[in-house]
Amino acid sequence: ALVTGAGRGIGAAIAHKLAADGWRVAVCDLTKGPAAAVAAALPGPGHSGWAVDVSDEASVEALFDAVEAAHGPVTGLVCNAGVLLMAADGERPTIFDMTLDDWEKTHAVNTRGVFLSIRAYARRRRALPVEGGRVTTTSSVAAELGGYRGSASYISSKSAILGFTKAMARELSSLGITVNCVAPGVIDAPMLAAATPRSAAPGSMDALAQAVPLGRLGTPEDIAGAVSFLLSEQASYVTGATIDVNGGYRMA
Repeated sequence: ALVTGAGRGIGAAIAHKLAADGWRVAVCDLTKGPAAAVAAALPGPGHSGWAVDVSDEASVEALFDAVEAAHGPVTGLVCNAGVLLMAADGERPTIFDMTLDDWEKTHAVNTRGVFLSIRAYARRRRALPVEGGRVTTTSSVAAELGGYRGSASYISSKSAILGFTKAMARELSSLGITVNCVAPGVIDAPMLAAATPRSAAPGSMDALAQAVPLGRLGTPEDIAGAVSFLLSEQASYVTGATIDVNGGYRMA
């Protein structure tokens, strides 16, 4: 299994869960140091850490070439890498102040990065099929609610993933590959901290937790459990779906 954005937070929890499930995990992050540290701490043998810039076509292609040369075909792909850009004061930038650079960078990582990763995987699986191929993408409750703490660029990029997941589920079905999405809610992870403005009142996180029907913030392990299921044999008849992992914060 190859997991992007796995050097910390939700991605690291996914890597740990998949390793515990028996997967050999290629832990990937923007820099190799955090990825290698996570890989070294995983249970079981054969894990590895890799550097990749998911927004860069050459970097993604080189990653897949190197991982498959070292370990053989990738069976499970977890597209977890993402970025949330906030204003200098920690507030979310509104459309009045958002720069084109921030808009482009957000979509380059959150949307283009998923396209490049799935395309690299799909081309290799067409050339060399595997049994039980699995792909998961990561959207957000922000895409389904129109946002809460995320900016318009973040919401837009994560909304695109909802439709792209369905398109990929159809296109890769002939290869026996399932493609599904996980949409996290308010998760106690680095991105939530980054989205919390410095002006937030004391106890704001407690108030946010109380707005969740289950009465708590989510954990990275909650997301990892959903990804674990979607990569498992038990999910072999699930494709094109989005699993909401939000404690009831958004109920369809």
